[in-house]
Formats: sequence, C-alpha cells, structure tokens
Amino acid sequence: MLNEVIKFIISNHTQYYKAVSIHIIISITAVLISIIIAIPTGILCSKSAKVLYPVLNFFNFLRITPSLAILVLVLPVLGTGFIPALVALIILGIPPMLTNTYLGFKNIDKAIIESALGMGMSSKELFFKIQIPLALPLIITGIRISSVEVIASATLASYIGAGGLGDFIFTGLSMNDYVMLFVGGASVALLSVISEMILLLFQQSITKYQRD
Repeated sequence: MLNEVIKFIISNHTQYYKAVSIHIIISITAVLISIIIAIPTGILCSKSAKVLYPVLNFFNFLRITPSLAILVLVLPVLGTGFIPALVALIILGIPPMLTNTYLGFKNIDKAIIESALGMGMSSKELFFKIQIPLALPLIITGIRISSVEVIASATLASYIGAGGLGDFIFTGLSMNDYVMLFVGGASVALLSVISEMILLLFQQSITKYQRD
C-alpha cells in the first residue's frame, strides 16, 4: 500500500502539490479572517450583555450547522469557486474562537481587575497587561479548534469547485480508487496534526510564564 501511495504521488506530483497548496491557502486565509472577526467580537461580548446573547446564539447556531449545508447555502449568493468556499469556512471558523475569547475575558477573576485598577492602571494598561495575557490561553485554544475544523471542512470545498485535497478524496470515492482516497484523506489528517502541534507549541511558548 505504501509503495502504491508513493508511486501515485510521484506520478501525480503536479496535481498533488497544487491541491495541497490550495488546501493550505484557503485554510490559512479562513483562519486569519476568522481571527480578525471573532476575537474583537468575543471581547465585545464579554463587555456588553446586549451584544452577548444575539451574537453567541447566532454563531452557536452556525456551529451546529453541517459544513456541507453552509457550503450549499452560499452557492446561490456567491456561486462556485474559491471565494464562496472561503466564506463558508470563515463562518465555520468563527464560533470556537468567539466563544473561547468571550470565556477567556469573562472568567478573569474580578479581584485581579480590582487590584490592577487600585494600583492606578488605566483601562488601556489593564486590557493589554492583564486581560489579554490571562485570556490568551483560551483564545489560542479556540484558534486551535477552529484550525482543525477548517482544515477538515476544506475538503468539502471541492464540491463547489474550490479545489484542494477534497478533489482526491471525492474522485477516489467515485472511481473506487483507494490509493487516491488514502492520499487525500491522509494528507488532510497530516495537515490537521501539523497545525495542532504548531499552535500547541506556540501556546506553550507564550504562556510559559503562567506555569512558572
């Protein structure tokens, strides 16, 4: 089986590297845009009860919606290709980051906040020196969860013509080509593991002071 996989990748290396590149690009882009949207929104939710419930309920509803259903929903508006797949993946990537950002800020001990204010810290200093460092572990956990979900769901983008490793998986299924299917599935799993490890190491490195 391993020899067949290696032969397949070598004989189809151009298509394989193109699929991997598309998969990585669309996943990273979706995660980065999700971060830009989700983290400020999560912080806002932690500070405003009026914003909290409608926003969290809306994004939690999106979170339980199947990935393929979201892809299908964007089709009538955006058509097929890279952009609609990216929008769908952003929608899938936001909820874990938003929820964890909200919890990270909301769970900060009020006594810590009061002590910092009592020491004369300004709101800006409190935010950057106290709240952000304390909330960061949960925020990064949310990014890790989102990253794995986005990488896995990006396989479905093949359904709407976005390309990526999903092409190998679905073509392999339709042709009963188990080597092609394995190459696509194993590559997606490997990308998920690599992203998880990188983000875990990053989380451990920037939160090391909290464990010392």
